[in-house]
Amino acid sequence: MPRLDRLLAEGLQVRRVGAALALLVLSVSPLLVTSCAGVDAMSVDSVVADTPAGSLLGANEDGIDVYRGIPYALAPTGERRWAPPAAVPDWEGQREAQAFGPACPQPESRAQSIYATELGAVSEDCLSLNVWTPEDAKDAPVFVWIHGGSLTTGAGSQAMYDGARMAREQGLVVVTINYRLGVLGYLAHPGLSAESEQGISGNYGLMDQILALKWVERNIAAFGGNPDNVTVAGESAGALSTVLLMTSPKAKGLFDKAIAQSAYMVTMSALKEETNGLPSAESVGSDLLDRMGVEDIDALRAMPAGKIVGLAGKAGYFPFAVIDDVYLTDQMVATFDKGEQAPVPVLAGFNEGEIRSLRFLLPPIPKQDAYETAIRTGYGELADEFLNIYPSDSLESSMLATTRDAMYGWTAERLAASQTSQGIPSFFYLFDHSYPAADRWGLHAFHAAEIPYVFGTMSEAVAPWPEIPNTDEERGLSQAMMAYWASFARDGYPAAVGAAEWPSYGDKATGMVFAEHPQPWPMLARERYALHEEVVCRRRAAANIPWNWNVGVLSPPLPPKDPKCQ
Repeated sequence: MPRLDRLLAEGLQVRRVGAALALLVLSVSPLLVTSCAGVDAMSVDSVVADTPAGSLLGANEDGIDVYRGIPYALAPTGERRWAPPAAVPDWEGQREAQAFGPACPQPESRAQSIYATELGAVSEDCLSLNVWTPEDAKDAPVFVWIHGGSLTTGAGSQAMYDGARMAREQGLVVVTINYRLGVLGYLAHPGLSAESEQGISGNYGLMDQILALKWVERNIAAFGGNPDNVTVAGESAGALSTVLLMTSPKAKGLFDKAIAQSAYMVTMSALKEETNGLPSAESVGSDLLDRMGVEDIDALRAMPAGKIVGLAGKAGYFPFAVIDDVYLTDQMVATFDKGEQAPVPVLAGFNEGEIRSLRFLLPPIPKQDAYETAIRTGYGELADEFLNIYPSDSLESSMLATTRDAMYGWTAERLAASQTSQGIPSFFYLFDHSYPAADRWGLHAFHAAEIPYVFGTMSEAVAPWPEIPNTDEERGLSQAMMAYWASFARDGYPAAVGAAEWPSYGDKATGMVFAEHPQPWPMLARERYALHEEVVCRRRAAANIPWNWNVGVLSPPLPPKDPKCQ
């Protein structure tokens, strides 16, 4: 494999990483609901919510009022494709809200992946949201979930995201949303920037999320929710989106707490110029159109959405947010350093086996002497510390842990540490739980494994997902995690009756570990975090090297010490 610094010198880093990720992008998107029917032949009662936007006809299902497929934006088609979302005008009469809306256009899933999906309806007219609420809710805390899927796949209708149990047992109003994905949601291009009044392009999926939060702010009281007590939450790309919302000036004031499960605060491209070793986002978009064989934006707009998604995938396009100086004004980590992020409590964590189901992120495993040589070349005076944490006598485990900690572990602790430094209580966790089916496949505590425990949807985790046993132990862990998450959404402090107290993050780096049962763990991951924080800081100071993907045996020589990193 070529060294990453060589790829950067050739200007190919974004495309190469993007192509690799695109091949296995569904590895971060759990199972989708296979039908848009929403309400089947079971006996349900109709319910009505009279919102400022208009009247909605939903369904009462076992004491929970459910409203599905509520449009919050007009279809992003025609001239609205690659444009900021336009809010749906208020309507007269009653709008049916008993069926999930279509998923946004996305690649077909890989059948061999544990995250394989069966999509129902797919359409560009996909900007909708869903609400689960206790039938007598009043001023209830609101939990807005942003789905994962590498900003490329997924939908708010995914079975694991069903909000019924959180609403019924924890008293939350649960909202799940759709947003534009892939090339339709994140393409930056000079032609699109020229069309914009602000001279920008990209970040359309982020704009959708912001508009959905504005819809919640205006309308959620009609469902019994408190618009002044909104928690934004997500996993993987949904957690990344949560962090982006925290750093976007356009999202300020739209939420009051944030939950980030397996977020990754990686290097972003700037819209019009090279930065941190990455080409401009506009140049990446121009190169994409060339490789797709498309002359210009007009020609691209004339193509069907499915064809665009397919061609972009073959060309190795991978979507990501862009520093456009309007929606995002700096690298995520820099915004936190300046104290310009949303001043909200954070609950953030990662999984022990993140990379076990994301092995496309793992470089080929070298021989022991080659591993040590690469680490000493890449990490210089930090090599001994690196090899002590990630030793060469257990290569696979060390390399899995390196990539996990550099992306997910560092990000989670950085979020908790940053908010704590601003005097905002925040909470850190490690999910280290597994069960026989996952262990048989070498997937101990794999990426996204915590989701069905948080939502209480373990029965929805069906093949090819490793089957979760229906035991008292598994149900007990799920009940505790639901309670912690709901308590945090309710009052900013995670607590569960009969379970361990979750201390806030502090000087001792206290965190909570979810294994067989929840347990506080002082100094959780501190030495790993400190190592990666030093590496990230030096690369940021050098300003010509990304601080992710290129870790471990792929690391270019570490920049020298910098006073900023003391």
